[in-house]
Amino acid sequence: MAKTLIAFFSRADENYFGGAMRYVKVGNTEIVVGLMKELIEADSFKIEMKDPYSPVYMTCIDQAKKDKAAGARPELVSMPESIDEYDTIVLAYPNYWGTMPMAVFTFLEAFDFTGKTILPLCTNEGSGLGSSERDIKKYAKGAVLKKGLSITGSQAANSKGNVQRWFSANGLI
Repeated sequence: MAKTLIAFFSRADENYFGGAMRYVKVGNTEIVVGLMKELIEADSFKIEMKDPYSPVYMTCIDQAKKDKAAGARPELVSMPESIDEYDTIVLAYPNYWGTMPMAVFTFLEAFDFTGKTILPLCTNEGSGLGSSERDIKKYAKGAVLKKGLSITGSQAANSKGNVQRWFSANGLI
C-alpha cells in the first residue's frame, strides 16, 4: 500500500505578513501541514535545527542569508531512521532567500529518493517557490518531482481548498 510522509520545516516566533511583523505560536507551513493531515492519511516529520535561528525576524533572515551563502547544512534535532516505507513525500517549507531553508537541504541529502515522488509546497509572502523545485531535483536525485504549490503564508489557515485541489491533481485524494 502506498504510504505518504509529510516532511516540513516551519518557523514560529516573529514572522513577516504582507508588510508587517507579527508574533505567531505556530508557523505558516505547520498550519498548512495541519490542513493536509485533515485531507489525507500521512505520517509527518518536522525538520528542526539543533541550533534554531533567532526568534527575531530580521536577525533570523540575516542568519538564513549567511547559511545560504555558506552552503551550510545545519544539524537537525532528529532524523527519520529511514524513508524506505514511503512512496510519496510532501515536502513543505517557507521560502528563505529564494529557495528552501538550509535545514531542508540537510534532510534531502540524508536519504536516497530513487523512485519516490516528491510534492513540494512553499509558504511565502509573494516570492513563490523560487528555485526550490530546481534545488529539490538536484539534491533528491532519482525522485519524481511533481509541480509544487505556492501558498501565501498570511493565508495559510485559508488554504485547505488549494491543498485539496493540488492533492487531487496528484492522486493523493
